Parts: sequence; C-alpha cells; structure tokens
Amino acid sequence: MCGIVGIVSEKPVSQDLYEALTVLQHRGQDAAGMVTCHGRKLQMRKANGLVRDVFQQQHMQRLGDGTVGLAHVRYPTAGSSSSAEAQPMYVNSPYGIAFAHNGNLTNSLELQADLFKEDMRHVNTGSDSEVLLNVFAHELQELGADRPDAEQIFKAVEEVHRRCSGGYAGIALIMGAGIVGFRDPLGIRPLIYGKKETATGIDYMLASESVALDALGYQRIRDVKPGEAVFISNNGEISTAICADKTRLIPCIFEYVYLARPDSIIDQVSVYKARLRMGEHLGKRIMERFPANDHDIDVVVPIPDTGRTAALPLAHQLNVKYREGFVKNRYIGRTFIMPGQSERKRSVRQKFNSIGLELKGKNVLLVDDSIVRGTTIKQIIQMARDAGARKVYLASAAPPVRYPNVYGIDMPSVNEFVANNKSTEEIGLEIGADLLVYQTLEDLIESAREGNPDIEGFETSVFDGVYITGDIDDKYLNQLSKSRNDQAKNQEDVSPSEQGIIGLHNHG
Repeated sequence: MCGIVGIVSEKPVSQDLYEALTVLQHRGQDAAGMVTCHGRKLQMRKANGLVRDVFQQQHMQRLGDGTVGLAHVRYPTAGSSSSAEAQPMYVNSPYGIAFAHNGNLTNSLELQADLFKEDMRHVNTGSDSEVLLNVFAHELQELGADRPDAEQIFKAVEEVHRRCSGGYAGIALIMGAGIVGFRDPLGIRPLIYGKKETATGIDYMLASESVALDALGYQRIRDVKPGEAVFISNNGEISTAICADKTRLIPCIFEYVYLARPDSIIDQVSVYKARLRMGEHLGKRIMERFPANDHDIDVVVPIPDTGRTAALPLAHQLNVKYREGFVKNRYIGRTFIMPGQSERKRSVRQKFNSIGLELKGKNVLLVDDSIVRGTTIKQIIQMARDAGARKVYLASAAPPVRYPNVYGIDMPSVNEFVANNKSTEEIGLEIGADLLVYQTLEDLIESAREGNPDIEGFETSVFDGVYITGDIDDKYLNQLSKSRNDQAKNQEDVSPSEQGIIGLHNHG
C-alpha cells in the first residue's frame, strides 16, 4: 500500500505535496513525510501520524522554497512502528538521495546481506525501503559520474530491477539532478505521471494514483509502464526508458477491490467502473440462486465506503431498494490497516452506527468489498440484528481471501483469515450471516480487465496463492506468517536484528 508523490516545478512545491498527500491519505495513516530541495539544500519533515498532524505551519515554513520534492504516507505492516521508518529515507552518498517507496521486496534479506558484505553499505532500520534505496544508490555510485544524466540514472534502475524482486514503485530525488520514478517489471504496484502548464513553465508530478494529479489540476500523461523509469530533471526536461529485459503488465487486483480511491484510474481502468462491474457480476451470481426471482431480500445495504459502488448495480439487478443502513464516522481510520486485533475490534463500534429505520423488520443484504479477518463484518452483522433485522445476508465483491500477500499489502497471518480452511457455509456461520455469497475470481478479473483489454493478467495471490515473481516458497510464507500475526505486530521496540523478516516488511 502506501502513497508516494514527487513534483518538479518552477515554484515552491511543499504546499502541492501536502495537498497531494491529503488526497492519498487512504493509502497510509501511520506516518507521513516530505522532503524538498532548493539549490544544494534538502529540508525534510517526517513523523508518525496523519498528514494534517505531521505538517504544522512551522514545518511547512521550514520546508520552504524548494522547487523539487517528494512525499510519502505510510501504513503499518509488521514489526516496529518507529518514526525512524517513516519516509522519505535519505542517503548522502552519492550526491544525496531521498527516496519514497510503495510495495515490498521479496528478497530483502539477501539484498541486505549483499549490501553489507559486497557494497559496504549499512542498513540502519528494518525497512526494505531503505534496502531498495541503498541498492539504487550503490548502482548509481558505481557509474562514477560527477552529476548523473538520464542515461546513467536509467542504467542504475536497470541494475535495481536485476537485483530486486517483488512488487514496488519508487520515487528518488537526486540532489543536483531531479527526480526519477520507476515501477517493477510486472507493474504490480501503481505509478502514474502528469503535467500542468503554469505561467512560469510546465510542472510535472509522479503519484501512486491519478486522483492526486486531478486534485491539483495536473493533466494525466499516462501510467508508468512495467519496468519503466521516468526522469524529470531540475530544469523540467522529461526522459523515459524501459529498464528491464522482460516486462509484463500484471497489476494488483486488490487496488480495484479496496485499496485505491474510486475516482482513480489505474492502468487505464476506472476503479469506480470496475467496482460497478463487480456488483453486476455479483448480482448475477445471487440471481443464479433464485432463478425464479423468488428471493426474500427486502433491501440492499452497503458497508461504507468501499461497498457502495458494487451495491448499487446489485440492488438494481435484484429489483430491491438500495438504502444506507450504516453511518460511518470519518474520523476513525481504516480498520483493515490497524495494527492489532484488539484495536480493530474497538474501532468497529466507533466507526459505524446503524440506522434502525432501514433495518428493522427487514431481510437485509449487506454488500462489502471483501472479507479478510471477518472482525469488522461480524460486528456489523450483529449491529444489523441488534437494530431489528429479521435476516442478514452478505455478499462480498471479492472471492475468499485465503493466502498472504507478499507484494506490499498487509494481509494478516494465514490462520487469522476467516476463510482459512473453511467452506463458504462455514464462513457464514463464523460471521453470523444467514447466507454468504462470494464473487468468483473469474468474474473479479473480468470486472477489472474490461476497462483495459491490454492488461495481460492480474496479481491475485490473496485469492489463488499464485505468486507471479516465482520466488516464493513455503519457508518464506511460514516466516512471513509468523511476522504478520497480531502478536508480532503488538511487539514494541524490536531491533532490526531481532525482527528478521519482520522488519523487512515494514515499508507499507
């Protein structure tokens, strides 16, 4: 997950970076950071907390007149939540490089050992973002240029792709040169860039989602291609190059299910329209259970906010009323990305309140985007019953989540999945639903692919256990499972050496 943004302009960029981060806040609520560059001076501010809390007036003044900068919002995965692991991260050699990253390296441990033994570089945190930064810095230093040009920067990115495995998108600010954004050779994690014509010239922005460009008046140019690097010099000159031998476009499908904002367009696919199609397919699956349209559903109620879009066409197909049955407290964070089970349980009741008039005495079909642990939906189902619902059915716009994600999404330990080793009927009993209907994987893929037939496939490992980088084995998954359970996440002040693989998945 995480959100990244970089801007090159003729005017100070700190305010635009701040506004872009607020638009990307849904991608990370644990920490935020920003760095700006003016001449030969870098100014940085980063800390734990929401964007509005991290950047106060004095911080924005200190970030000052820099016309080049990048920023990051982070969400917690496993291991330490120390502010030292907030991004951007920085190394002073060569040139001075700041870096913001979204994704996960699946060979972090091996890379960390290589950096220490062969590259003579020290990684000081448990973050694989720092590993990726040091790999890039080392490869750039090996070229030995006084000031790197686009060709040399692209050569360093080539070596990053050669050495690194996983799903990642990154933006690096290189002192005296500009910013470069790059995306993994499979295009798993998103990255897009655009431009804005101003009175003083053309500004450029790189960001995780198109909505950040839209909000600041930038015109979308296109998504960064798999394996591609986009370099924007301090002078506003833009260069692009494919920096990997083998590339395929296989984006993460969970972006369309849950992670991205509905008003974003990722790899030319409207997230909103993809979710509409999910609802249409889901409606067909429900109607297959009632071929004579003899269901007893009185009302379709979405779980706000991400369940709304799929619920609309579903209600239309079932020919029943669509109603808002729950009000969401917008000042409570996304429970999916909260660090511990106890905190998630407390937050659900604070986050939602039922509207009894829409639920009492009715057979209610709830619609959610996905079901992971089942913690939230189980309590919501009980809230519907407490409000007087006769029956509570549930439809999930995504298939059962049964496998961990290794490419940058904080899925829990496998034994914490509510679908682990359970049939659909058993899951329904576990969460207290009278009927549970899941989307099929085929329909989910079709919902997203329809927006861009050129997409070769989707990263769907959380549903089918297929890891497209080809380097994931049972040993890796077992280590990952130990690091991602709630007990591990609740540990405090664990050193990087003690964290092992835990720390190396602490980027966001």
